[in-house]
Amino acid sequence: MVSVEPAHLVGTGGAIGALCRHYLGTAVDVEGFPLGTLTVNVVGSFVLALITFASLDTDLLLFLGTGACGSFTTFSSFSFDTVHLWEAGARAKAAVNATANLAGALAAIGLAWGVVAVAGL
Repeated sequence: MVSVEPAHLVGTGGAIGALCRHYLGTAVDVEGFPLGTLTVNVVGSFVLALITFASLDTDLLLFLGTGACGSFTTFSSFSFDTVHLWEAGARAKAAVNATANLAGALAAIGLAWGVVAVAGL
């Protein structure tokens, strides 16, 4: 088996994740609410949990987990978006955004756990 430097695995996965984040986030974003950020955070939480619970080997975890999912999801944009909504006076939207990101990510992790358990991975 060919050995790949861990930094290359993370960097390549990161490039792929960042591009996927851009395209998916842009495709679903709406005016006045950061739906793109919410979407990538929930989807990314599901994928990261799925590959973690499936106990993939270290190289795949570095590539997909640390690299791709790490650059695909975004806590900083979620935080910024929430504060921006709050400061703009859209307090209800800020609360919905915070709740949806946290609850959505937790639900996605639970779903991934269930998928792995049922599939026997």
